Amino acid sequence: MTAALPQQTRTPTERRPETAPRVDSLTGLRFLAALAVFAHHFTGLSAQGGVAHAPLLFPYSMMGANGVGFFFVLSGFLLTWGHRPGTRAGLFYWRRIGRIWPAHLAATVPCVLVFYLWGGVPTDLFSSVAPLFLVQTWFPGVTPTLPGNPVSWTLSVEAFFYLLFPCAIRAALRHRTRTLALVAVTGLAGMWAVNWWAATHLSPFATEWIMRHPVTRLPEFAAGMVCALALRRGHRFRLGPPAIAGAFAVYTVAYCHREAWAGTHLADQLGWTVRPLAAVFAALLITAYVQRELAGRRGWLCSRPMVLLGLWSYAFYLLHQTLNRLCIEAWGRPQPENSALFTLIGVAVVATALSWAMYTYVEEPARKWWARHTPRRLTVKRASEEAS
Repeated sequence: MTAALPQQTRTPTERRPETAPRVDSLTGLRFLAALAVFAHHFTGLSAQGGVAHAPLLFPYSMMGANGVGFFFVLSGFLLTWGHRPGTRAGLFYWRRIGRIWPAHLAATVPCVLVFYLWGGVPTDLFSSVAPLFLVQTWFPGVTPTLPGNPVSWTLSVEAFFYLLFPCAIRAALRHRTRTLALVAVTGLAGMWAVNWWAATHLSPFATEWIMRHPVTRLPEFAAGMVCALALRRGHRFRLGPPAIAGAFAVYTVAYCHREAWAGTHLADQLGWTVRPLAAVFAALLITAYVQRELAGRRGWLCSRPMVLLGLWSYAFYLLHQTLNRLCIEAWGRPQPENSALFTLIGVAVVATALSWAMYTYVEEPARKWWARHTPRRLTVKRASEEAS
């Protein structure tokens, strides 16, 4: 849909805003973010990491690690964008479980086979069970550091945000956009401060655990929520996707070469600020594409292939690291060379095909089955709700 939202008041007194239209470009962006995470995992952090090291792509591929931050911002945006006042918290939780859990459990099966049975990665009972219930990021002593399906740590963060969302959206709707923006900016500054303190006082292991902790990542979701509420309340901003993407590319180059181009203190600060700054870029890009589509300008991200890839992106994200590990176990790590780019493309194609299969035969059927079995008590409105 491309019709613009009706202009709404900019005060938080509106209790029942109009239903927001679907924005296809955000679906396409989901796949690009998942692809960036895949590229980061494929090339690794050094010539000895990842599946195959491609000097032409590295070190810029390391910025792909912040694709998960994009997912957090996008999650906050989409849940707020599609929120309908009056929706019961229980119904919201039921739908979220049906959306993420079946595919997560299905993707865990090949992960266990590849990582733990074939690959021999050490683990224990608690560390194996915690990821199934998406609570692994709360415990620093799990084995390995990212137990279960390694990428599912982000689902643990998402699950915590889902738990808070019904209360968070009610609180947000009562405040002005300017106040919410100040809260979001303060939260992102807090992420930087926490990273700075942890990196200078704690071990690298403890620092990374803190920066993966669900509480620490909440400001990214808040940034998405604020952008969605601002747009739904009629605010518009002079933002263009090409300019934002260009600025992010320049920032990526500076970040990836920070140790060679900057002094020690500045290089450290660039490292500690990367998560909140990446969240800012994500929020700006999401806002720009939404405004563009609401104005009737649909680009290549809205094309059917990109929308389909976006629909499969969750499965792609869940499966890609298992496939990467399978390549390592089967063929080992080759010498660093740019021909690895062809391997990367091939693995990405295979991962996309598998993600289509999971979406078609597991994720979407399970979601529909779960929706059909929604408890009636969650869908029947009480008289007090109908009168409000």
